[in-house]
Amino acid sequence: MSKFEEKTIDSRRVFEGVLLKVNADRVRLPDGSESVREFVVHPGAVMVIPLLADGRVVMERQYRYPLRREFIEFPAGKIDPGEEPLTTAKRELREETGYEAQEWTHLTTVHPLIAYSDERIEVFAARKLTLLAASLEAGEFLEVFAANPIEALRWVREGRVTDVKTVIGLFWLEKLQRGEWK
Repeated sequence: MSKFEEKTIDSRRVFEGVLLKVNADRVRLPDGSESVREFVVHPGAVMVIPLLADGRVVMERQYRYPLRREFIEFPAGKIDPGEEPLTTAKRELREETGYEAQEWTHLTTVHPLIAYSDERIEVFAARKLTLLAASLEAGEFLEVFAANPIEALRWVREGRVTDVKTVIGLFWLEKLQRGEWK
């Protein structure tokens, strides 16, 4: 037990939507006082770093409504109930990009919004890609393209890539390609 741990006194669901749920929990703080913690309950997600044989990566451009603009991202998606993250990664890569991969590596788990969400993102690298055909879900609109990782890192520096999971993925990829991380 951590000296910083907060104990749940009671938990109340205050919102339940199609994707997200919001809880308002009453907690006991380490000093014995009480507080409220509101947070988004998320089913978890995956992100795939698809690596082409020529060294480029497969990326997507899509509109994200909350920020009202287009973003450049790696393929990603929500984990369905009871689904293994690798199964989700394979499904999302195929649906969104049309690619299938023969080789999969789990790289890491990231928690992108620790102050107000329990979301986790499982990050995978996909290699030995074969292009078949994309099968986007209804209401999903995106452009798939290949990018040089050095150029994509420049986009991070220039503020053109700001999606946190994609930024993390590009930094991981850089370390892997340099042989600094295995």
